[in-house]
Amino acid sequence: MSLLASPAIRMGISISIATGLYGVSFGALSVTSGLNFWQTMALSLLLFSGGSQFAFIGVVGGGGSGIAAMSAATLLGMRNGIYGMQLNALLHPTGWRRYVAAQLTIDESTATSSGQTDPAEQRRGFWAAGIGIYVLWNLFTAIGALAGSGLGDPKQWGLDGAAVAAFLGLLWPRLKGREPVAIAAVCAVATVIAVPFVPAGVPILVAAVVAAVIGWFSHGRSDEGLEPDVDPFRERHHHGGHASQRITE
Repeated sequence: MSLLASPAIRMGISISIATGLYGVSFGALSVTSGLNFWQTMALSLLLFSGGSQFAFIGVVGGGGSGIAAMSAATLLGMRNGIYGMQLNALLHPTGWRRYVAAQLTIDESTATSSGQTDPAEQRRGFWAAGIGIYVLWNLFTAIGALAGSGLGDPKQWGLDGAAVAAFLGLLWPRLKGREPVAIAAVCAVATVIAVPFVPAGVPILVAAVVAAVIGWFSHGRSDEGLEPDVDPFRERHHHGGHASQRITE
C-alpha cells in the first residue's frame, strides 16, 4: 500500500503542517521575550511541547525567574508522561525507537495514533504526526526567531502579553465539559488575585495548586459517595438460589 494512501499518514501530514506553522509565533515571541535565537531553538528542539514552551516564555517575558518558568513548563508537560504510558501500551516501541517515541509524544501525535483502530495505522499515525510536527515546528521556530529579532522592543508592537494570549489559545480548545471550564475559571480568578502580591511566574503556580486542591476534594467526595461494588443481579440470584434450595429441602 502506498504510504500516502494511509488515512493515518494523511491525517498526520495535515496536522503537521497546521501545527508546524504555529512555530513562527513561538519563535518570534520567544526572542521578543528576552531569549536569543539559540535559546529559542533549544526550547523547541529539546522541550518540544507547545503549551510548555509558551508558558516558559510567558513567565520569562513577564520578568519571572528561571525556576518559576521551568516549574510552569514542567506542570504543563506532565501530561506527556501520561500520554507516553498510553502509547507504550498501544505501540510497543522497542530499542532506540522508545527514546525517539518519547521525544515525539505530544498532544497531536497521541491523538492521531489513538484515533485509529488498526494497529498498523496507529503506528503510522504516531510517527507521521510526531516526525512531521517536530521537523516543521523547529523549522518555523527558526524563521519566527529570525524575524522576531528585528522587531525591537515587544511593547512597541503590543507583544508583551502575546505569549500569554497564545498559550491561552492553545489551552482553551482542550477544555471540554462544565467541570474543566469551571476549574479554569476559578484558577483564573486566583491568578488575578495573586498577581499584585507575588513575583512574576508564581501566579501560574498558584493556579496549579488551586486546580490540584479542587480536583483532590471533588474526586474524594465522589469516591465517598460510591456504593460498594456489588452486582444486584448476582445478589438476587444468590438469595434466590438459597430460597429455592430451602424449598427443595
